[in-house]
Amino acid sequence: MKKQERIAIFCVGNKLMYDDGLGPVVFEQLQSYEFPKHVEIFDLGCLTMDRINDVRDFDLIVTVDAIDGTEELPGTLFRFSPEDMALRSFGTQSLHDLKLSDLFHSAALLGYECEGVCLGMQVENPFPEEVRVGLSKTVAAALPNLVDLVLAELVKRGIDIIERSSGKPVTPGFHHQMTDTSPL
Repeated sequence: MKKQERIAIFCVGNKLMYDDGLGPVVFEQLQSYEFPKHVEIFDLGCLTMDRINDVRDFDLIVTVDAIDGTEELPGTLFRFSPEDMALRSFGTQSLHDLKLSDLFHSAALLGYECEGVCLGMQVENPFPEEVRVGLSKTVAAALPNLVDLVLAELVKRGIDIIERSSGKPVTPGFHHQMTDTSPL
């Protein structure tokens, strides 16, 4: 019998910084689904070296993050391996100081390794002048596509995901329906 793959989904971002809060909003949307116990979803805020043991403990880490500097329109989706993202010349890539590739390289020095995937969206306003909770209209409109991309990444790996409201399985071609993400 094949070993069951342990998967982590890292939703990265700061909800107080407008479009940078993309990852936490995706985390909230993913709460509308039931995942098997070997799939864990994290609302991380910022990615830090504190996650280095996860590279040892998981077989796959999927990072969901806001991206800037791609010269693409806001709402454009991206899928990179950590190595591909590290080689990109556009802007800041992830809006955070530590990128998944940095975490993986540091973990490799300790002999830890796993597969990584970076899923992101070009944002409209990565650096707001004042604290603001929420997403720009363009990014909010494209949010269901990013959630669908996360779900599709897992479904193509054979992960059984159930939509909580209907009890229906998420299958190829599934389209995410937004749940209310208003601040409490």
